Amino acid sequence: MEEPLIPVVPMSHTAHIRSHRKPRPRSSSALAMRAGVAGGVLGTLAVAGAAGTANAAEPVTQTIELPTLTADMTAQVAESAEVTQQAAADYQLRAERDAAAQKAAKQAKSDLADAKKKTEAKEKAEAARKEAAERATRSAGRTTLTTASTAASSDAVAPASGSVGTVISFLRAQVGDAYVMGASGPDAWDCSSLVQAAFKQVGVDLPRVSQDQSVAGTPVSLSNIQVGDILYWGGAGSAYHVGVYIGGGQYLDAANPSKGVVIQDLSGYPASGAVRVL
Repeated sequence: MEEPLIPVVPMSHTAHIRSHRKPRPRSSSALAMRAGVAGGVLGTLAVAGAAGTANAAEPVTQTIELPTLTADMTAQVAESAEVTQQAAADYQLRAERDAAAQKAAKQAKSDLADAKKKTEAKEKAEAARKEAAERATRSAGRTTLTTASTAASSDAVAPASGSVGTVISFLRAQVGDAYVMGASGPDAWDCSSLVQAAFKQVGVDLPRVSQDQSVAGTPVSLSNIQVGDILYWGGAGSAYHVGVYIGGGQYLDAANPSKGVVIQDLSGYPASGAVRVL
């Protein structure tokens, strides 16, 4: 009869192997210490449990207050956002106004510059028109004098009478004399005293002053003047200067203190009118 097999159970490496040492007898003090430690641990656990219970009640109170706190914060955030949005809108409006003001100022400056240019162009055009008119007037005057000189050239060669030749000879003899206001010769003259003395040589008594001499004879146009005609500057009856036409587009006069008695071209100082006394 075979012996029954005893199963062999493999042991884990972590299995507790009972010690073969004999248990040491524990003293009463050690037991008491262990009991005290155990009691302290239990007391600590009891206190911790009580504290845990108290702390567990607190979240209920905080949970009740959270909605109020959250609503206040939401209102503050919304108000802050509204203020920020309003500030941004004000800033944009100010920027638009500044841009519009700058644009208006720039446009006004441009308009002023254009107006100034137009005014300057208008003034230049007006000045050019006046200059052209004056040039045309001077040109017409020179043409008239040239025509008169041509018509009178034959008279300079062959005077109508001997009286005119005598007047011209006397005047030529005084060229170089001084001009003195109010003087009447023989070495100093003013314009009217020289004319008066010249015509006195042929028995013609003329008034003393230029205003009266300008209406003393028969008026003639400048296009028909002849040698010996009296020329005047200014209005008839209010002339301020006189001389005598000697032909060839020239006249002889006592001009002024700086020139004295001289022969001059009519083209340089056209007369206003003429009278004939011979």
